[in-house]
Amino acid sequence: MKQILPLLILTVTLPLTAQAASLTVVEDRGGVSALPYYQSLNPEPVQAQRQASLPQPAQALGFPVRSQRLTPGTVQGRALNAPGLQPFFLIGDDDLSRQWLASRGETLQRLGAAGLAVNVASAERLAAIRSWAPRLVISPVVGDDLAARLGLNHYPVLITPTVLEQ
Repeated sequence: MKQILPLLILTVTLPLTAQAASLTVVEDRGGVSALPYYQSLNPEPVQAQRQASLPQPAQALGFPVRSQRLTPGTVQGRALNAPGLQPFFLIGDDDLSRQWLASRGETLQRLGAAGLAVNVASAERLAAIRSWAPRLVISPVVGDDLAARLGLNHYPVLITPTVLEQ
């Protein structure tokens, strides 16, 4: 389970690293990055090639989003040891996920859990899934690599630093 944290860190920071690779930070006093203002002035062809080779989020790849390793079903809970892991959950566009969100929505919101829709046919269906839990952030993501690393076959499931549970 110690492999989960590096995977999530890479998923979040890899696109940022590729964008900032050509910048030299002399001093960082916080604030908002000025990179978007500079990109339009003189875009570098090398940077564009580097960004094109990065994995794209499901929204950029389009629909349908299909995770071949994951289907709706029963998940056997187990302990995890992933300190610092941001809680997240996996769901799909199915009745089991809808019912699970209805029963676990308040808990997910209290934890600040991010949602990953691992099987969804279209942007319209993603909007429907988001309407099941309007206070939660749910993004479309192919979850096959994550499923393999976690030893998962089914969803819905909640993953926290200490537990994997349905």
